[in-house]
Amino acid sequence: MAQDPEKFDTAMDTWQEWQEAPWGRLRYTLAEVNLMRHLDDGPGDAPLRILDLAGGDGGDAMRLAARGHHVTVVDLAPGMLAAAEARAAERGLSERVTCVRADVHALPADITAGGFDVVLCHNLLQYVDDVPGTLGTALAPLKEGGLFSVMAINRHSAPLNVAVRQLDPAAALDALDSDRLRTEMFDSELTLHTAEEIIPVLENLGCRDVHHYGIRSFCDYLTDDARKYDPTYYADLERLELATTARAPYTHTARLFQLTSRKRTAA
Repeated sequence: MAQDPEKFDTAMDTWQEWQEAPWGRLRYTLAEVNLMRHLDDGPGDAPLRILDLAGGDGGDAMRLAARGHHVTVVDLAPGMLAAAEARAAERGLSERVTCVRADVHALPADITAGGFDVVLCHNLLQYVDDVPGTLGTALAPLKEGGLFSVMAINRHSAPLNVAVRQLDPAAALDALDSDRLRTEMFDSELTLHTAEEIIPVLENLGCRDVHHYGIRSFCDYLTDDARKYDPTYYADLERLELATTARAPYTHTARLFQLTSRKRTAA
């Protein structure tokens, strides 16, 4: 499903407010922690080359660049990329962050042949029609043995979210058999997926050692949003989320799923 990049730029202020909200902070913290489980076991301390596809204004990239890695952010929305460049400059990370305006499905040759150590494909799948094709394109720039991270909205969470947040069991019943969700922030209809659907796709594309994590297993089902801004309460919530991000059954009902895997090496 083709998306208008201007939709994302128009919603910039709302998006950045969301990132600073407790649920936004948890999304980035948990994703970073889950990545570090696999990056910390790599050889040596040399900076990694990381490709962040549909990376927007650099929410993931800034954290990884702050750890000393070199991150290339690819996005089609010019306003988002400008915001990423501004963020990098403010943090003294401009030398570690490169922004490229491109369609993920038509990456420049220097990126597809880049041999990146890590590729992120976060919150992109819900906007595309061809999931295997998109994931195959995303894997192309990753070197053999490199780390691949996929994140998307978890379809299993939709009925729970409707029932708890809207107190509407009839709508929750309808959501059980729906894979569609409307996002007002970016004025788009999204396609929802599950980790159980995406894992075989990754394996068919040559990925191994797939790990399933849940992002925000509890936060979205706690209805007192105002309380989440209290530092003590947020700290307790963050500890709970960190304790359950890799623990079943919470991974299956978390608002988002994150899958990490390694690109298989040639025999």
